[in-house]
Amino acid sequence: MNIQSFLHPKDEVSYLITSSTMKEALDKLEASHYTAIPILDDNGLYFGTLSEGDLLWKLKATPGLTFDNMHDIPVVSIKKRMKVECVEINADLDDMLALAADQNFVPVVDADRVFLGIIRRKDIIEYYTRNIAD
Repeated sequence: MNIQSFLHPKDEVSYLITSSTMKEALDKLEASHYTAIPILDDNGLYFGTLSEGDLLWKLKATPGLTFDNMHDIPVVSIKKRMKVECVEINADLDDMLALAADQNFVPVVDADRVFLGIIRRKDIIEYYTRNIAD
């Protein structure tokens, strides 16, 4: 078993780019039903992850910020309350599992940090639940 067998490829995953706005983030989270979403830079490199909580804390901490002016706030300016670590596609399965224990999903990158997709903790749990021998 390797990391790639759990991968949801980039073309099947919602993500933001560093030039995205808070409004775009909220719209993508709503459309995808995600609670957090990867952010990529203009070269497709993994930049970080933005969560619903990050958006809520930004809304609370910014006087005058409303749904009507969220399009003025770049996602890169929003403080991330959790650092979501990525794993390289050729890493050991144990490295990915260690990250998945603390994250809902694990971003997967190549050796140059280009974003390849995500591994969802839900899929890992389902796999091991199906394959546990009594």
